[in-house]
Amino acid sequence: MTALFLKGLLFGFVLAATVGPMWVLCFRRTLAQGPLAGFASGMGIAVADGLYGAVAAFGLTAISGFLLRHSYAIGLIGGIFLLYLGVKTLLADPELKESAASPAGLLQGFLSTLGLTLANPPTILAFVAIFAGLGLASNADYAAASLVVLGVFLGSASWWILLAAGAGRLRGRMEPKLFRAINAISGLAILSFALWQLAAVLR
Repeated sequence: MTALFLKGLLFGFVLAATVGPMWVLCFRRTLAQGPLAGFASGMGIAVADGLYGAVAAFGLTAISGFLLRHSYAIGLIGGIFLLYLGVKTLLADPELKESAASPAGLLQGFLSTLGLTLANPPTILAFVAIFAGLGLASNADYAAASLVVLGVFLGSASWWILLAAGAGRLRGRMEPKLFRAINAISGLAILSFALWQLAAVLR
């Protein structure tokens, strides 16, 4: 049981640490709005990872089947929203915000990353494959499944805490010129991920 939890923890951490649109988005939000904003965005991703992990671990075929059947529409919406975020980042004000993000802003950041992470239903297939490799079949006992899902969530959350803390320290040394360059790079990266997702959905 402990080994399953540790494997889930490692998987969640590595999954979150893999560079992708959410990684770029959280990093940029931390620089722009502070560590708390980056943490809130990261927690949205961690919760989504935990939810997909639960669907795979507990064998919730009705939910996974629904999501996979509608993966075209869900992926299309997610890709379009990523396009919007990419353009918004490119055009963002290069000035760093000195005040802390508002509760409404934190909730918005959390919900946006939660929705974007869930907008990739084939992720369930990856979770199923990984969990099979961990020795956790869909008919395993609920205690073992719960430990793996908890491990995935905590591993993902741990990475986002580290990222928000590290980017927050970098934020204090950031010059507007450098932040403008980061906006451009982040915006182009998010746009590239958006186009890649849309191409995968539309092919």
